[in-house]
Amino acid sequence: MKKLIIMCLMAFIGFGVAEASAQKKNDAAIKTTVFVTDIDCEHCAKKITNTIPYEKGVKDVKVDVPTKLVTVTYDATKNSDANLLKSFAKIKVKAEVQKAEEKQ
Repeated sequence: MKKLIIMCLMAFIGFGVAEASAQKKNDAAIKTTVFVTDIDCEHCAKKITNTIPYEKGVKDVKVDVPTKLVTVTYDATKNSDANLLKSFAKIKVKAEVQKAEEKQ
């Protein structure tokens, strides 16, 4: 009986460690990019919020109309900045990746 309990405990610990390492790998693939856009109204922001979140791997999209910035959090193994720029172009929004020195 003790052997059975010890075996179950070892299996439980092993599964927990495996799950934790898998979660850590997924967190490493998450990337956040800020795009500078040409939006100037809530209608433009709505176009973005109705389109970009449905791109492959996108986790979160935040649109700030006054500063014309769009922050996109996505899985880097499923998408890239270049593909997201193409998505902006499809909805006729000019966008470029914000450079490090421009960040506030």
